[in-house]
Amino acid sequence: MVSRFEHAPARATPFRTAALGAVLLALAACGSENGARPCALVYSPTGISIDIAAPDASRVSSASIRACWGGTCRTRHVALHPSSTSVPLGCDGDGPDSACGASASPDGGRHGFAAITDLPASPVQVTLTLRDRHHRAFLDQELRLTPKPAHPDNPHCATGVQAALTVANGQATAR
Repeated sequence: MVSRFEHAPARATPFRTAALGAVLLALAACGSENGARPCALVYSPTGISIDIAAPDASRVSSASIRACWGGTCRTRHVALHPSSTSVPLGCDGDGPDSACGASASPDGGRHGFAAITDLPASPVQVTLTLRDRHHRAFLDQELRLTPKPAHPDNPHCATGVQAALTVANGQATAR
């Protein structure tokens, strides 16, 4: 016996499917309010990056960062990886449909990232320590820097707070 509250299952008719598709397409085309570009689902982690140029990079066996603000300090070991530079391979033409290529070439440098999830977007005192293979510190430098919100694709879509350090000629600088 079928109760009066039970209904037959709804079937998708071509009209319903087309109507639903049109509604979804219209919503997707709307984007966001006031014509602003919607935020992409791009993740930007919070922390401090380090780029070490050659020949300093060849001396580095380990790196650490100590960041302090408002009575809070965080120390992170930084895993370093070989860095590379982009080498153009040319284009197959000059028109708008031309394809161009590039290749990554090792540049003798190293880079890493210290994830500090609660890093503020305000001044931070940072100590960068680079050690050689004998664990001797050959760079132990304090810097003051101000991390900034990262905007991967849209200035209204910050997803993390970041700062960057560069080491060249035995000296660290904030960028």
